[in-house]
Amino acid sequence: MENQFRAALSRGVPLGTWLMSGTPATAEALGHAGFDFLVLDLEHVPVDAPQAIEHLRAIGNTKAAPVVRLPWNDLVWIKRILDAGGQTIMVPFVQNAEEAKRAVAAARYAPEGIRGVAAVHRASQYGADTAYLRNANAQTYVIVQLETPEAVAAAPEIAAVKGVDALFLGPGDLSAAMGHMGQIGHEAVQAKIAEAARAAKQAGKPIGIVGPTPEMVQRFLGYGYDYAAIASDMGMMTGRANEFLGALRGHAKRETTGPY
Repeated sequence: MENQFRAALSRGVPLGTWLMSGTPATAEALGHAGFDFLVLDLEHVPVDAPQAIEHLRAIGNTKAAPVVRLPWNDLVWIKRILDAGGQTIMVPFVQNAEEAKRAVAAARYAPEGIRGVAAVHRASQYGADTAYLRNANAQTYVIVQLETPEAVAAAPEIAAVKGVDALFLGPGDLSAAMGHMGQIGHEAVQAKIAEAARAAKQAGKPIGIVGPTPEMVQRFLGYGYDYAAIASDMGMMTGRANEFLGALRGHAKRETTGPY
């Protein structure tokens, strides 16, 4: 099966959002809303592998491409999510080329990597897809996250790792690492965000990002980002609720402090 996220990138600039609520119904609804991709967050949301499968089933009922952000750059987690049918994975907090190589190796079968082999699981349609083992490496898409100034500085070496398909800049953690917690609009943070986009372009690898508002995302796309997520399910829900209550009670709209 063709990797949906790769296909979305080939068609233009995919727009997505983050799934923080941990509910498959919300994932399915946002897939039908028209997002090109949805990031299922296993790092900051208490979702385990069986629950991830329910989310993947829900998203699979829509045209959106699922992207699974793993809890960590971990061999077992990568294997379990790929076996569960998550073709596109995002590996958090990759700081250098060696860590990127470790993520790639965990995501691909030998001789390209060290992913453990099982014939019967959801990704292989429980064994019905007899070509799965032959095709899995080509259809697995690995995104690595840059979340610190050190990672941005190492972006050329990380992007050059064979098997790294795309990069993703985490502005929230980057701003914290730079001493500007919750201030992704800070001039220094914005400069570093733009630097990451330039490095990815020079390396010939797509790079994505997440922003709290359409206006901020437009700014990021202007820097040269190839795909972007807009806020999150929880952020949009609570923001809209605050807007409605503010209109009825005469309160000012609450400012958004971060992308999630």
